[in-house]
Amino acid sequence: MKRCIFTSLFIILLLTGKIQAQPDRIARIKATMPVIEQLYRNQAAKHHLPGLAFGVVVDGQLVMAGGQGFTEIATKTKASEKSLFRIASMSKSVTAMGILALRKESKLKLDDPAYLYIPELKDMPATTTDSPPITIRHLLTHAAGFPEDNPWGDRQLNDKDEDLIALIKSGISFSNAPGISYEYSNLGFALLGRIISVVSGKPYQQYIDEKIFKPLGMSSTIWEYTKSPKNLLAHGYRYEDDVWKEEELLHDGAYGAMGGLITSIEDFSKYVAFHLSAWPASSGPEKGPVSRSDVREMQMPWSFSGLVADYKYPSGRPYALTSGYGYGLRWSRDCEGRTGVGHTGGLPGFGSQWQILPQYGIGIIAHANRTYAGLSSVNTAVLDTIIKLAGLKPLPLPVSAILKQRKEQITKLLPDWKNAEQSGIFAENFFPDHSLPHRKKALDVLLAKVGAIKETSEMRAENQLRGTFLLKGEKGDIEVYFTLTPENPALIQYLDFSLKE
Repeated sequence: MKRCIFTSLFIILLLTGKIQAQPDRIARIKATMPVIEQLYRNQAAKHHLPGLAFGVVVDGQLVMAGGQGFTEIATKTKASEKSLFRIASMSKSVTAMGILALRKESKLKLDDPAYLYIPELKDMPATTTDSPPITIRHLLTHAAGFPEDNPWGDRQLNDKDEDLIALIKSGISFSNAPGISYEYSNLGFALLGRIISVVSGKPYQQYIDEKIFKPLGMSSTIWEYTKSPKNLLAHGYRYEDDVWKEEELLHDGAYGAMGGLITSIEDFSKYVAFHLSAWPASSGPEKGPVSRSDVREMQMPWSFSGLVADYKYPSGRPYALTSGYGYGLRWSRDCEGRTGVGHTGGLPGFGSQWQILPQYGIGIIAHANRTYAGLSSVNTAVLDTIIKLAGLKPLPLPVSAILKQRKEQITKLLPDWKNAEQSGIFAENFFPDHSLPHRKKALDVLLAKVGAIKETSEMRAENQLRGTFLLKGEKGDIEVYFTLTPENPALIQYLDFSLKE
């Protein structure tokens, strides 16, 4: 049934020209809205979601958003992009960003032992005599050796600071020595919240509000549900005995750093846009609460978390997938090189997920008000569908000046390679690796197949010192690939020609 609905909507979009007739990237993405809404309707029906809100962020702005169902069943309050949902563990990357903001202020280091800021940790018995002290970095990457603590941690949300300290004093049970392996820990992020409070001298929540939310213009994001306008607050439910039963909302507390945030699609989209703004690296002015390099550091896979050789996209397309954990962020990369960064969230009454594809400049957010509502698969399907229907390609990287210069110098030498050895643009290894006569002969074979070269294409960069361009001939194209050395100025160390298929 789903396949029929998807196919019908796809045909409608093609026939109306909405996909192909609009060259503008955002317009093409917006044209997929009917398909996207149907994917979420299917998800809500299949998993009995009372209410759901979603949004798509592209090139720094929320370009599509909507809601389905109800945030409160009794009053039939409709869900929308303005509705305030508790987003659970999606809060973790905000905590991580707070730690990096303190590092930016030179108030801590990531490899500091955590006991410098929570003294009670110093006297806590270690798993083994050779266990290293738990560091802030261990906590950020779920490598502190604490056991996976879902769903126990979810019920600690409104604990007090003294409860957290009492837990430490009583002794924490470890599953591993610190630094050995990834194991998801809500407790670890509660400790990070405590560190932020101690170092900043103010409540964790206040520091995050001032240092992250205010600079990003996130004026609707809160920690305590009693501060929400009644008509915007999403109530949480579990589906049991074929009916929805309301879950008790927990107050904010010492574990808020692991999962206490309450926000809307509209507000959280600003945070997602900031994460996207870190790509590609640039020399533009810094406008965020931390630097763009800090954001990229957060998004790197610091702890390996898994490999799924038989992973399949929701459409059924098979791809191997590897995953890791950054600072409060999940990271994945499939065998085609598509990279995803984001986080899930789940608490009694709620389930959520956000994800960005930095190479495409696109992100997705979805919130629902059913216990542990799994939204990762539908969000992955939405992104995959948008890419397919809107014809999106990875965004081109800026081409460095040295790549442009070397491209022009290469094209001037061809096809006869006149004075190539005296040109000064090739590294010392270049001609010893393959002699000039050998290189000329190989290129002549390709030129005979494509005919006279009419023009060259724009450079396509893989990074600042590597890329490709095309020699466009009468009967075909030759792809030119080259890499440069670490010298300054960078010289050509490798050059390859091949027929463009």
